[in-house]
Amino acid sequence: MPSLFRRKSADLVEAAPEADLVEDEAARPKGYTPSKKELGVQTPKRASSNRRRAAEPAPSNRREAYKRMRERQRSDRAERAEGMRSGDERYLLARDRGPERLLVRNVVDSRRTVGTWFFGGALIVLIGSSGAMPAQIRLVSNLLWAALALGVIVDSILICRKVKKLVRERFPKSTQRTGSLYLYAVTRSITFRRMRMPKPKVQIGDAI
Repeated sequence: MPSLFRRKSADLVEAAPEADLVEDEAARPKGYTPSKKELGVQTPKRASSNRRRAAEPAPSNRREAYKRMRERQRSDRAERAEGMRSGDERYLLARDRGPERLLVRNVVDSRRTVGTWFFGGALIVLIGSSGAMPAQIRLVSNLLWAALALGVIVDSILICRKVKKLVRERFPKSTQRTGSLYLYAVTRSITFRRMRMPKPKVQIGDAI
């Protein structure tokens, strides 16, 4: 008889976890999916993808150190030059930084300017106005010089008026001096398009 009582108590102890499990399953909502932790499944850890790169070995002598320094300087110069050409604010000079300056560049680059022909015309005038040339050629050279100068003045006035209008519309709280923006626009307008820095980002005729 004592053995029978011990067997029943042992059966009750073993059945207790099963009863708790049944109660937990009954309390869970429908569609519940047990996690891997509850099922006793261990998830393998992933290997770290952000491993440190092997450090560059130290130079063995002064000559190698100097060579590495020159290579870094050359790479930095090339990066800065490319940044200036592309208009990256990090590499631009102080005179080229700011949204107002970008707007001025776009205004100038979106139109044909008389100033781009100024230096070429000035060279022709210089040759044609020399004393060795006939009087007719000197006269034509002087007239050409006057026409170029007048064209640059009129074109500069039109550019400055457009710059003033757009800057006031788009940047009403700008702290940029208007005269400085005018000078920046005129200087860029008399520079050959291929030599402008930063490079033009708009095509001739694009709306600004």
